[in-house]
Amino acid sequence: MSSAHKTEASASETKNYIIGFILAVILTAVPFGVVMGQYFDTTTTVAIIMVFGAVQMIVHLIYFLHMDSKSEGGWTLLALLFTVLILAIVLIGSLWIMNHLAINMMEVSPEAARALP
Repeated sequence: MSSAHKTEASASETKNYIIGFILAVILTAVPFGVVMGQYFDTTTTVAIIMVFGAVQMIVHLIYFLHMDSKSEGGWTLLALLFTVLILAIVLIGSLWIMNHLAINMMEVSPEAARALP
């Protein structure tokens, strides 16, 4: 590989890292601003944080881990998609379980609370 080609590849890689860094900073600052500014209700704020977090994961995978459909014959992308599916099942299931636990918790009356040890 010639030194001119190495320099060109290095400049392209540096440019990708800078783009990824800028996107990561923006995708971190926007949810932080939404939380600190208290612009929305809790449900909307959580949804915004989750969406920006998912987009930030994609940015990291593309710009920093260099995962795309061309690397290793597409197997890394297939493994990534399977991982995303499992992660979505775990996150959605956890939110669903926590929501139903909160809804189905029995409310303790003041008399029953005084009887507790």
